[in-house]
Amino acid sequence: MGFLAVIDYDMGNLHSACKGLEKAGIQPKITDSPQDIAEAEAIVLPGVGSFDPAVQQLRSRGLEEPIKAAISAGKPFLGICLGLQILFEGSEEGKEPGLGIIKGKVRRFHSEPNLTIPHMGWNQLQLTQPNLSLWQGLIADPYVYFVHSYYVDPVESDVKAAVVTHGSQTVTAAIARDNLMAVQFHPEKSSDNGLQMLSNFAAMVKQKR
Repeated sequence: MGFLAVIDYDMGNLHSACKGLEKAGIQPKITDSPQDIAEAEAIVLPGVGSFDPAVQQLRSRGLEEPIKAAISAGKPFLGICLGLQILFEGSEEGKEPGLGIIKGKVRRFHSEPNLTIPHMGWNQLQLTQPNLSLWQGLIADPYVYFVHSYYVDPVESDVKAAVVTHGSQTVTAAIARDNLMAVQFHPEKSSDNGLQMLSNFAAMVKQKR
């Protein structure tokens, strides 16, 4: 029987992410082993913090190539918060190159009157890929929990799976392409809607068995 690897690179909100997965009926394995990532049947990449230290930590552990190989092999992959951002080519937050799996850049919210940065708290998704497996069973335009000052700006618009509006700015809140999915918000902090998403991801993993 395979296992789901939750990548530990000292930047993740590991325990709450794992708790959410356990509630969804799947037992994750926290690891920073390239071999574990190669052997895992699915991957979750959580993350909290800054862009440059995150990619530095991944590279220092030799995890960049195993992550890319797992995605190329078609394994279900879920990035969360910073785990979404580091999939891109770079960020206005730092100077390090990202993993470059998704074309585009991470950008900072533009200042405007009465706009709070970071974007923190509950906000409503607009699903742009409504038939995505990750969204199955959700109510229309679900509320989820955000904490971020930067957002992803993909080059290819069809990779966007959901957007969110903060102030006058509508930005990407989730991406999806084949087996690769990643979200800016925290499903593990998003009550029933987040638990439904994690349950959907767990179902995808079980279907691959």
